[in-house]
Amino acid sequence: MTKIARAPRTNARIVPLRRGTTIEMVRLVCPDAAQATRIAESFGLPVLDSDAIRDLHQRLISETADALGEGVNERAMQIHLQRIVGSYVGSAHGAGQFYSRAVTEAREATAKLANDTRDEDLDGPVGFESAAQRKREFAAEVAVQAHALRMAAEGAAAAYEHVVGESWKPFERQPEQPGETVSRKAAEVQMAAFG
Repeated sequence: MTKIARAPRTNARIVPLRRGTTIEMVRLVCPDAAQATRIAESFGLPVLDSDAIRDLHQRLISETADALGEGVNERAMQIHLQRIVGSYVGSAHGAGQFYSRAVTEAREATAKLANDTRDEDLDGPVGFESAAQRKREFAAEVAVQAHALRMAAEGAAAAYEHVVGESWKPFERQPEQPGETVSRKAAEVQMAAFG
């Protein structure tokens, strides 16, 4: 019996480059002020003061940076604020995605109500809400939450721009090139100098 030669296994780990969540992505999935107000009024929920939420978070981050100013150099401040704003943006984006799923479920449940031959989707007994109504109300609550988190993220991003002097962008790790070591890179630069 002959043995089949197998290639040796390599333990190289490939880390996929994951795009960071941007403030624009948050704006795409979270309701804006007008939509959040319409939803809140339609479902009897509190109407949020969007500008106040945004301004409060902008002040909060700016005052934090001022308090840290003497003890933290510019680069460290930029890294620190990068992480803080990133957490706000990530939280708002997650809430926006959850909101999108809740709206989809509410639409599906409401569309099922239009089908007269389905008994399980009919309104509940008098005094009780239907499953579709509960899903719509849940989606409305989630919409207001997603909007509030969007405003917090926008305020944090505005503070970053004010403190650092440039627009906030998500941190993206540079992909590592296997076999690219410092000495190899240095050798390439030195050899390039010879022409």
